[in-house]
Amino acid sequence: MRVKLDYGKTGLEVILPANRTLEPLKIADTVPLQNPEAVLEDALKNPIGSAPLLELARGKKSACVVICDITRPVPNKILLPPILRTLEAGGIPREKICILIATGLHRPNEGEELIELVGEEIAKNYMCYNHHGKELHEHTYLGTTEMGVPIWIDSHYVNADLKITTGLIEPHLMAGYSGGRKLICPGIAALETVKVWHGPKFLEHPKADCGILEGNPVHEENTRIALKTGCDFIVNVCIDGQRKITWLGAGDMIKAWHKGVEYIQDIVKVGVPEPLDVVVTSCAGYPLDTTWYQAVKGLTGALPIVKKGGTIILAASLSEGVGSPEFVHLIKDNPDLKIFKERILGSDYFVMDQWQLEELAKVMAHCKVKVVTDGLTPETIRECFAEPAISVEQAVEDCVKEYGEKTRIAVIPKGPYVLPYVKV
Repeated sequence: MRVKLDYGKTGLEVILPANRTLEPLKIADTVPLQNPEAVLEDALKNPIGSAPLLELARGKKSACVVICDITRPVPNKILLPPILRTLEAGGIPREKICILIATGLHRPNEGEELIELVGEEIAKNYMCYNHHGKELHEHTYLGTTEMGVPIWIDSHYVNADLKITTGLIEPHLMAGYSGGRKLICPGIAALETVKVWHGPKFLEHPKADCGILEGNPVHEENTRIALKTGCDFIVNVCIDGQRKITWLGAGDMIKAWHKGVEYIQDIVKVGVPEPLDVVVTSCAGYPLDTTWYQAVKGLTGALPIVKKGGTIILAASLSEGVGSPEFVHLIKDNPDLKIFKERILGSDYFVMDQWQLEELAKVMAHCKVKVVTDGLTPETIRECFAEPAISVEQAVEDCVKEYGEKTRIAVIPKGPYVLPYVKV
């Protein structure tokens, strides 16, 4: 069976044993919007649960439009121009409109990356700012939640008269689904907020997982934080395997986002009859598979269908290395994941990005991981708790030797865009 995995910008073709491998797990076929620009124009005029954007803009002196950073394939070049035109038509001067890149705690997107993100025309003619999550003085304190999370949000957003967010709705390893409220927390929240919200108190809850909203404390808490902060209007999309828009909704942060979740949840869920010995997967290619930090999402996405003691084979470019300096330090400082879990469950240990190592620890406690990549050395992969493999084919062959002639394999070409589950 020949399958093309999403890998970097080019993809990776692999050959899997057809007699052992289920048909590739893919999102359901959808028809992309034929004219997304026209759909967006209509959505801005006839939003879900909100007044039209033009009406909201009238009388406002300033606006902040929040967009995802380079790690999310949001079609900003389609979304931004009509939004910005509407704001100016409503009387907000261009110099009072800022585009805020929701980096969360990721690095800033500047230069050619900024142009890739928003297009040359917008990069040249509008104020574009990167959120700096580690710079507390760039944030405004809005109180503390009942769950003990201090709310520090980027002041560009807090101080704007009109607050708008854009985003992509897809499965998320902790918050159930991305988009909506996530652009505010963690997108433009300070480290002081994220480190509590992404702490073990929330992440160790059994419902803090992909595709789960009801009873998910991660989702519920960042919804409360977003409501406290305020959001006047959202524009969210869903995309297909070719990253074309299949759904677009605008309006109220809660109502419009839920419409998108209702649309996407039946499309991304794919069932298998029983847990598998081996799952071959990706982290959806560029821009999601550039670091080991991001690639963990490919592992957690495959986890629900792997047998206890089975193996996930991950193909990811890892072209930018392991991740942030903090994440690199975290891995070096914690060669034993069991001791790491004991550390974070205490009260005196914290390192930025520890939540992603916490998610990796859940994977490693359940199964083995083999990694195929051009981006990291075998030694570094081993330091990242995985086993290096020279090819997907070789990794599969080794697994068959280990698990025997009855070995069963699943393959998820687009990694975490798919939400696999075992049919009951």
